Amino acid sequence: MRTDDLVGLLSTGIAPVKSGTVARRFGISVPVAVIGATALMVAVFGIRPDLSTIAKTAIFWEKLAFPLCLAIGALIATVRLARPGAKVGTGWPVMAVPVVIVWIAAIAVVISAAPQDRLPAILGHTWRTCPFNILLLAVPGFIAIFWAVKGLAPTRLRLAGAVSGLLASSIATVAYCFHCPEMNPAFWSIWYMAGMLLPAALGAVLGPKLLRW
Repeated sequence: MRTDDLVGLLSTGIAPVKSGTVARRFGISVPVAVIGATALMVAVFGIRPDLSTIAKTAIFWEKLAFPLCLAIGALIATVRLARPGAKVGTGWPVMAVPVVIVWIAAIAVVISAAPQDRLPAILGHTWRTCPFNILLLAVPGFIAIFWAVKGLAPTRLRLAGAVSGLLASSIATVAYCFHCPEMNPAFWSIWYMAGMLLPAALGAVLGPKLLRW
C-alpha cells in the first residue's frame, strides 16, 4: 500500500472537531462547581451571621482572594491540560503567587505574636474540620470538572486529575469563606491549603482511571 493510500484510509470518516467545545464544557462544569459548593455550604454549614459586618473589612476580601486566585490559576492549568500534550504554562505562577503571599503573611503573624498566641493563631477554632468541610463542598465541582476534562482527550492524566481536583477545591474554598469564622492568614496557610490539596491528591490518584479515553 502506498503512503497516499494509507493516509486516505486513516482519514476516512474523520469529522472536524467542533469549535468552542472547551468553552462549552467548562462553561457548564465551572458554574456547576460554584452553584454546587455554594448550595452545599448554605445547606450544611450556613452563612456566617456577621457576614454583612465582616464583609466591610479588608481581611475578609484578602481571605476570599486567596482561593479565588488559586481557582483562576487552576482553571488556566486545567483548560490547558485537557488538551492532548499541552503543558500547564502560566497556570503555575498564577497558582503559586497567592500561596507564597499567604505564607509570608502567616510567617509574619506567627513571628509577631506572643509565644502563647502562636499555636492558637495556627489552629484557630476549626482546624479539625476545615479541610474536610472543603473536601465535601468540592464534590459537585470534582464530578463536573472531571466530566469536562475527560471529554477533551487529555494525555497527562495524573497531572490533569490533580489540577482538576485543585480547581474544584479552590472554588469550594471560595464558597466556604462565607461560612468560615477564621480570619488569620496563619490558619489559611495550613488548613485551607490542606482542604484544597485533599481533592487535588484524590484527583491525581483517580485521574489515570477516570480521565482515560
